[in-house]
Amino acid sequence: MVDRLERLTNLVLVLLRDGRPRSLREIADEVPGYPPEGEARRQAFERDKRTLREGGIVVSTAAVDGPDQFGYMIKPDDFYLPDLDLDPEEQAALNLAVAAVHLGEPSGRDALWRLGLPAPTGARPLAQLPALPALPVLWEAVRQRAAVTFDYRGEQRRVAPAVLRFRGGWWYLVGLDLDKDAARTFRVDRMDSPPHAGPPGSGELPVGFEPTTAISEEPWRIGDGEPVPVDILVDAELSALVEQQLSSASVVERRHDDSVVLRLEVTNVDALRTWLFELGEHVVVLGPPQVRQVIIDWLGATAAPPLEKGSAKARVPAARRSR
Repeated sequence: MVDRLERLTNLVLVLLRDGRPRSLREIADEVPGYPPEGEARRQAFERDKRTLREGGIVVSTAAVDGPDQFGYMIKPDDFYLPDLDLDPEEQAALNLAVAAVHLGEPSGRDALWRLGLPAPTGARPLAQLPALPALPVLWEAVRQRAAVTFDYRGEQRRVAPAVLRFRGGWWYLVGLDLDKDAARTFRVDRMDSPPHAGPPGSGELPVGFEPTTAISEEPWRIGDGEPVPVDILVDAELSALVEQQLSSASVVERRHDDSVVLRLEVTNVDALRTWLFELGEHVVVLGPPQVRQVIIDWLGATAAPPLEKGSAKARVPAARRSR
């Protein structure tokens, strides 16, 4: 499931891309989380559009060809602030000013974010995206269709960037790996070196390149690691629902108690464990042993301290138990 923060973030990125209006049909195809075609989709989009406008993001409407007649876009000049050419001391002073003066609105923080500067600490925002030094470079590379070079998993990569996506609390760059001639997805915070952008136009994508095929709806399949088959036991209470939601999963075993063993192809174990934790005691990782151990170690590290003797017994997610 895609939460609303992710949907709003991806909506902004899609509406900014290419500088052309997109119909609601196109937007829903590229932004995960919208209902099937119909009035529910229209209402969800109108709510999102209203939220963006209330946050100071101008969503423009323009005529488009086809049955939809109208399309939507965010003009770069309406969104991005001009480069102020601030040196480090001036950046620090600007951060201090935003942190010291609170007018009841997050406009100062939004301005820093749009300038690519880290937001200051202070009052807790309603929603906060991770600020990464690489993001301004990558945003500009996507806008200018410039190839980017960076180190990733011990290897230098040259990528023609297509889109930036925010999934499961992480930023991902989706693009064409120019050396491997294949679509790839890279988690931005795991880049081993700062990305460097080439000249504008150096990262043109081939005709027909579709970034949505390179990034899965299922977060544990986002990444370019070697896929590992992971067997998950889902109890009878959630088995039918989980099986229905996971289109990529294969059924390994159906048990007499209506529980089911599903096999997932996993390239991102961190994302898998987050999903498992949301399901709590309804799921168990059966194997392989190395993935099961990663989940157990993570649960052990994040579990609350034991309760004092005589207090109510704490419930431990079933992913830790053997069956």
